[in-house]
Amino acid sequence: MAASAAVRSAVSLTQRVVRVSPDCSICPLYRLNACTGPTDGFTAPNRRLRTSIGVCQSEDSSSPEEDKRVVNVVFIDRSGQRIPVEARVGDNALHLAHKHGIELEGACEASLACSTCHVYVSSEHYEKLPEPEEREDDMLDMAPMLQENSRLSCQIVLTPELDGMELTLPKVTRNFYVDGHVPKPH
Repeated sequence: MAASAAVRSAVSLTQRVVRVSPDCSICPLYRLNACTGPTDGFTAPNRRLRTSIGVCQSEDSSSPEEDKRVVNVVFIDRSGQRIPVEARVGDNALHLAHKHGIELEGACEASLACSTCHVYVSSEHYEKLPEPEEREDDMLDMAPMLQENSRLSCQIVLTPELDGMELTLPKVTRNFYVDGHVPKPH
């Protein structure tokens, strides 16, 4: 009896999706009559759904003018050397460091499972960052030499307000890589 109710529910959902959207032959969803073209996906009552067709066609959700905006970031390494770097809006600070050869580990590859990408954020920019999530706070508790302006660089996404931000690497870190392994940018 439960199986027949599940089948009726699935058939009902399929009928509602087919009934809502017009016929289309642009993408693989045309057989379901569920595509409105390659840009938006399809709609269902009370919900906005998105197909993966845009991903297959390398659609970028950011606007072209946003891609061109530059954010200047200065990394200060363990020896005190200042390393100025230009980045784009939306870049991740950890990946930016790897891209420019700055010795910031990131053992978990930005999955928020370690504290090896711990940095100190300049005071004038620290307040402009969104509040850290509970998981980031938990990982920061494992970082040596924690300060009030400590953040995990994997959680810093660059915005125009962060232009001129300085990220200082702590003197010591809890490294997870061994045998001289150096992380490579993706």
